[in-house]
Amino acid sequence: MRLRRSQCILSCASYYKADEDESNWHRKKLDEEPAWSHNPPHVISQFAQCFTNAMVGPRAWIGGIFNRSSNKRLGSDKYLNYPLTPHQEQSLHGLQERLGVPFDEARLDHQEALRDLWNAAFPNVKLKSLISEQWKDMGWQGANPSTDFRGCGFISLENLLYFATRYPACFHRLLFKQSGLRATWEYPFAVAGINVTFMLIQMLDLFSEKPKCLPGLNFVKLIGEDDEAFDVLYCIAFAMMDAQWLAMRASYMEFNNVLQATRMQLERELSLDDIQRIEDLPAFNLI
Repeated sequence: MRLRRSQCILSCASYYKADEDESNWHRKKLDEEPAWSHNPPHVISQFAQCFTNAMVGPRAWIGGIFNRSSNKRLGSDKYLNYPLTPHQEQSLHGLQERLGVPFDEARLDHQEALRDLWNAAFPNVKLKSLISEQWKDMGWQGANPSTDFRGCGFISLENLLYFATRYPACFHRLLFKQSGLRATWEYPFAVAGINVTFMLIQMLDLFSEKPKCLPGLNFVKLIGEDDEAFDVLYCIAFAMMDAQWLAMRASYMEFNNVLQATRMQLERELSLDDIQRIEDLPAFNLI
């Protein structure tokens, strides 16, 4: 059965509230947390390790956490032979070239982008150095953010910087956890942003010559009309992830579950029949 955007908007009204069984399950899990989870030093150590494991390994290893929600279930075999227009092909290849650029802390333009991100996030606070304990305030794992980019490259910094400059109100709301009932131990903003970038790359099948799934096919149509479609989709996905985090009453150990739920919702929205522009996605209003 095909869904249209108007139908999805109605269904999305209840999406950001976890159903009763799921909420009860999460509350039960919290009640059953072991004693060490209430020991702050131990929690911080576990928390850091959780995200370290997610980001420092090779791409193939990281991608394993997303395999459970394979796009094949959306009928990918039907979309193997679709043609691309010359402009769609050019836009897709341009995005794929961005994916191949590693973060290089020795490059001046990469250093400048990192400074720009800090200034956009904390305009009234001077960054002492590119290697500084201040970065932890944004949710990086340590004093040197470059170590966190190994999992996803320069595009993950570009995504964060785009979010901060294009949608600053939403960016700061998520950075400072200004909405909703927050968990005692929240997800680290910056490292979560890198995970969102990688989730989108996997979901859209962007490492293939051309996507072989319906969400990826529809995305190619969007990027053919708007070269910034991936960056805007990133902002939508980040805001959706935060909304899902609140709806699930999640805590740090459930971050991957939240990403999975976010991916499933994005797949549904990108599979709608009447999405002609990135602004047509029902979740666009989150940003």
